[in-house]
Amino acid sequence: MKDVIEYKNFIGSVHFDSEDSVFYGKILGITDLVTFEGQTVEELRSSFKEAVEDYVFLCRQTGKAVLKSCKGSFNVRISSDLQRQAIQKAALRGISLNQFVQKAIEQEVTRS
Repeated sequence: MKDVIEYKNFIGSVHFDSEDSVFYGKILGITDLVTFEGQTVEELRSSFKEAVEDYVFLCRQTGKAVLKSCKGSFNVRISSDLQRQAIQKAALRGISLNQFVQKAIEQEVTRS
C-alpha cells in the first residue's frame, strides 16, 4: 500500500484525519509548502490536481523553478554490516562504492 497520489509527474502525500474525517496531503519534491484536502478520495484527487496546476502556474508567472533542485549527492544511513557487504561487492566488481550505489539506484528506478 502506498500513501501517495500522482499527477503530471508530481507526487503528493496522502493522510487521513479521523477526527475531522478528511483526507489531506502536500505536494512532495518542491521547495514550497502546498497542501490539498478532500472529504472523499475523488475530492482529494481533484484538490491535488488543482493544487499542482495552481503551483505550476504561479511558478511560471514568477520565473521560479517548479521542482526542488538536486545537487547530486546525499547521505544515506545504513547498518555497518550492509555497508561492509556493499564495499566488498563493489571491490569484487572493480568499482567504487559510489558507482555500486548509483547502479543499484538506477536499477531500482528504471524497474517497472
